[in-house]
Amino acid sequence: MTASTRKRILVVDDDPEIVGSLRTVLEAEGYEVFCAANGYQGQVIADQYPPDLIILDMMMPKRGGFPVLESLARKAGSPPVIMITANEGSRHKAYAEMLGVFDYIRKPFAMERLLESVERALTEQEAEGAEAEEPVDTPSAAQEKKKTTRRRKKTDEAGGEEGS
Repeated sequence: MTASTRKRILVVDDDPEIVGSLRTVLEAEGYEVFCAANGYQGQVIADQYPPDLIILDMMMPKRGGFPVLESLARKAGSPPVIMITANEGSRHKAYAEMLGVFDYIRKPFAMERLLESVERALTEQEAEGAEAEEPVDTPSAAQEKKKTTRRRKKTDEAGGEEGS
């Protein structure tokens, strides 16, 4: 991955050990990593350095993951979010999914599990971006040439019939 194609990941978690581990592993994988200790810092950093992906803790002091996720859900073009949490409640997971979280991972988790989720999220995001860039229902050059040729034939035939 070159510097210009490095994907930006924002890690928002109040546990310095988790942040340090995630930063080390993600940077070793070639990602550019930004970190925030709470939701407020995370939103400021996301505005200044728009990330390609956010890894977001659910329970943090000052501003937790859900208010951040709610804010992101209201913005068009928000990056995918992987929520990480020690919370066992299924209601929280359901709410996170309703808000559009890409993945919901319970702590403690295997780093391989998180890396797989990161890769899937970024791959799907790229695919969606490529689809958005493709013209919709726009004929290819070959199709356009065929149409033009058909129109010329019809015009020639119509002109030939009039002259008879």
